[in-house]
Order: sequence, then structure tokens, then C-alpha cells
Amino acid sequence: MIEGLSAITLATHDMRRAVRFYQALGFEILYGGEAASFTSFRAGTSYLNLIAQPAERQWSWWGRVIFYVADVDGLSERALAAGFSPATAPCDAEWGERYFHLTDPDGHELSFARPLPTHA
Repeated sequence: MIEGLSAITLATHDMRRAVRFYQALGFEILYGGEAASFTSFRAGTSYLNLIAQPAERQWSWWGRVIFYVADVDGLSERALAAGFSPATAPCDAEWGERYFHLTDPDGHELSFARPLPTHA
């Protein structure tokens, strides 16, 4: 049985830029940093890792990482204040989450979400 997700590792061509992006969103760096070839951030009880890749290594759309956050609207405002351009404004989805999408500097799609209160 699968017990949970330990970490996700995303490739980057520019570790400095990627580290600054995730730090601006509030991710806490645990290992590595702007000059490292591998960096790890805390993501709740899991981890978000970045691994440096050479410029000739390319990737195409692969999917989306979804992070649950305490305040979807607040994080969206933080992203905007940092100069980032979310793909969507925070909105309520028919499947029961409030979310917004943001693409990182390397083209990885991120979603920040929170379950909506259930209506009885």
C-alpha cells in the first residue's frame, strides 16, 4: 500500500532563479541553495526538490504538482507581489477546492489549493 508522497523533484536550468522563485512563495530551504546542484525545500510533511540540468536537456509538459496551503488567496497575493503572473486567479472549483495555478521559471505547472468547507 502506498503511504504517502515523500518528495517530488523538478529539473531546472537555473538553480539560482528557481531557488529564489520558491523562496519568494514561502518554501523553506532545507538543503542546497542557489549555487548547489540539488536543493530541497520543506513542503508540509513532504519535500520539493530541485535538480540542476544542463541547457541541452529539455522537457515538455509533464503534469502539475498540487500543494495544499492554508490561504490560497494570500499566497496568490504574495506571488503577485513578488512579480509572478499566476495562470489563474483564485477560484472555487466544482470538485470542492479553492485553487490557483502558477508556472515556475522552468515551465513546471504548480497548483495551490485548499479544500472548500463542506455544505451540509
